[in-house]
Amino acid sequence: MEQQHVDVLVIGAGISGVSAARHVLRDNPGASLVVLERRARVGGTWDLFRYPGIRSDSDMSTFGFGFRPWRDARILADGARIRQYVEDAAADEGVLERTRFGRRATRADFSHATGRWTVEVEDENTGERESYSAGYLVGATGYYDYDTPYRPRFPGEADYQGTLVHPQHWPEDLDHTGKRVVVIGSGATAITLLPALAGDAAHVTMVQRSPTYVLALPEVDPLTAALRKLRAPARLTYRLVRARNIALQRGSYAFCRKYPRLARRVLLGLVRARAGKSVDMRHFSPRYKPWDQRLCVVPGGDLFKVLRSGRASVATDTIDTFTADGLRLKSGEELKADIVVTATGLSVRLMGGMDLTVDGSPVDVRNRVLYKAVLLEGVPNMSLVIGYTNASWTLKADLAAAYTARLLAHMRRHGHEIATPVAQDGDRSEFSVMGEALTSGYIARADEVMPRQGTRDPWRLWNNYYRDRALLRDAPLDDSLLRFDKAGTASAAQETADAA
Repeated sequence: MEQQHVDVLVIGAGISGVSAARHVLRDNPGASLVVLERRARVGGTWDLFRYPGIRSDSDMSTFGFGFRPWRDARILADGARIRQYVEDAAADEGVLERTRFGRRATRADFSHATGRWTVEVEDENTGERESYSAGYLVGATGYYDYDTPYRPRFPGEADYQGTLVHPQHWPEDLDHTGKRVVVIGSGATAITLLPALAGDAAHVTMVQRSPTYVLALPEVDPLTAALRKLRAPARLTYRLVRARNIALQRGSYAFCRKYPRLARRVLLGLVRARAGKSVDMRHFSPRYKPWDQRLCVVPGGDLFKVLRSGRASVATDTIDTFTADGLRLKSGEELKADIVVTATGLSVRLMGGMDLTVDGSPVDVRNRVLYKAVLLEGVPNMSLVIGYTNASWTLKADLAAAYTARLLAHMRRHGHEIATPVAQDGDRSEFSVMGEALTSGYIARADEVMPRQGTRDPWRLWNNYYRDRALLRDAPLDDSLLRFDKAGTASAAQETADAA
């Protein structure tokens, strides 16, 4: 099997992978780079999820790339537009032509002797095996398990005679017109599905064990619209709106964490104003504090509009059992359903499930910490891109991409072949990098596979754009905790073995 060598190998062609590849190519002219993407198109998450109403749950001025303006005045965008935006960016930045589709990376091993990664790859279209070697590896797959969603089993499912579907694997030919639909869940997916299905369905009911904080945003950003009327340049408009929204995101999060009782009153008051008297507020009054779980946002209050119209409803209860024609709640209420949608969440899998080894020794990612939230302790020449949980994913992905590109340029200038962050035992906490503040189901499940949270800088993750920007974009690259070596040095290999 012939091996192909590149300077940089990026795993994943979603938002993170396209950003990483673009920054590396810009800051390292002449570097060879290949992106491996398992799917048939660019887009990652936005190519995978195709359920009705799929959209961003972050404003597009911060969810878009920092280097490419989002030109639509709408605050949130549907999945198809986001996927096209990512593909257009990949094409314009020279990333698309370097992307190889249908490739699943199965194993990656770093050798200190050569200073290179060897990555085993399967072409899922042909079944053939391929091998790549790379000086640097970028893990840009996100942390969703694309194959298997989180899907708890309910009593009586075998008796149900209707259609049962998970949003992650939405059938293209599923017709909900005139059907009675039940959506199980209370997160962003369920809250998106409810108004999207209600237009054509006979009725849609969202069944939730507990409520979620919901925030209605305008459909169109007023500042963007005003600047457009003044014919301000698109890039200037984007930069101004982006800066404002970063500040608003950070400020609102900090306010909620510092003043949770006041924040709760504000959020519930906004819901009450949108929902009206016909909607029972117990369905929107969570037991937890704001930002213990991620806020759900709805454009133009579409969720509340369909609830007020009577085309949709919410039931806050637990499921007793499925029946032949629907399900029964613990309260005894029977819900008839032709279609049941289990919007029960996502499973977490890092690096697309790829096995990671250094000099043949397995790397237990769960027991490592991240250096500056990008480099994995004891693992040479690899960046791991993990976006924010309390702000737009892309804000962090862009910073991680820019840092990686800057690190590579630094290594090339100074003749370094290996860069390895080295931590001490006391640098690791018991919590994962997803943090101890958020309590969402997928955050808790992520503890089984994600790296540990650090106890001090630069291992601690703050999920703070302003802190990270100073650390990743402006701070010096030389650091006593980041070890630079030549290939073949015994000391570098020993440091990694000690970390393991």
